[in-house]
Amino acid sequence: MSNFTVVIVTYNRKLLLMRCLAAIAAQTRKPERILVVDNASTDGTRELLELSGWTQRPDVELLLMEENTGGAGGFCAGLRHATENGADWIWMMDDDAEPHPDALEHLINRALMPEHLYGSVAVFDEKLSWPMMPISGNPEDAIYDVTQLSEEKDVQFIPFLGILVSASLVKRIGLPDAGFFLAADDVEYCLRARSAGAKIILVGSSQITHPASERYQLWLPGRKLYSLKLAPWKRYYDVRNRMFVARAYYGAALWYSTIPGSFLRLLATLWHEDKRYQQTKAFCAGMIDGLLGRKGRRHQLWGLV
Repeated sequence: MSNFTVVIVTYNRKLLLMRCLAAIAAQTRKPERILVVDNASTDGTRELLELSGWTQRPDVELLLMEENTGGAGGFCAGLRHATENGADWIWMMDDDAEPHPDALEHLINRALMPEHLYGSVAVFDEKLSWPMMPISGNPEDAIYDVTQLSEEKDVQFIPFLGILVSASLVKRIGLPDAGFFLAADDVEYCLRARSAGAKIILVGSSQITHPASERYQLWLPGRKLYSLKLAPWKRYYDVRNRMFVARAYYGAALWYSTIPGSFLRLLATLWHEDKRYQQTKAFCAGMIDGLLGRKGRRHQLWGLV
């Protein structure tokens, strides 16, 4: 029997973490292990886990990080720890995820080939929390609501929110890049997996409730672009890490697609959001560090909040 381990990365959201853990405990197919990666929380997360009895459970482990390494660092550490301690499959998610009771069961029923990546669908009411793009790349085929879901769909990427990866695939392609700190680490990991021959399979019946992303759409001749509503410090990582991904996987498209698209997103940001100076500064800083390959936690060095 395969060992399925859930990895939950958390930082200063202890009440959301409690809801996530309760949803994991209510699964119709229980995981063998639950690993909580605490990214150096300062809100009493560890104390609440102890008081509520989670750390006394034999199937629960708490991995305490010495500093906040962002989502990317947390997933890297969690995946490393799980695979080094006997996990055959790892189901990864943030602390604001609430898997439906049969989410893991449906996912396991479809995860038949360890050379591929599988994933649950993040939903909010009847909509997907963010659009999912099939491997065709045709914007007309994008999946926006649950009525469009099929049992299996090969997609471009699945976020680290319900993604299921086998230990054997981790051994082949490595761990997530902790240097991303926040944003696009899941995109890069899926692209790396696909480069190694993996499919990225979205399982429509495996669903996780998650807040919907806030975004606005840009219309261009022949294509659509989305810009996320983000605080300036998060905008920095969104811009920077897009550059990292494009440099590694898109070749010349970095110059004629990714960079021009980033400027268009900046215009949309300045139109729709306040803090325009900070947003512009975040964009410029992200562009500079992305093109120069400067990884890690750097938004504070740029004075971004």
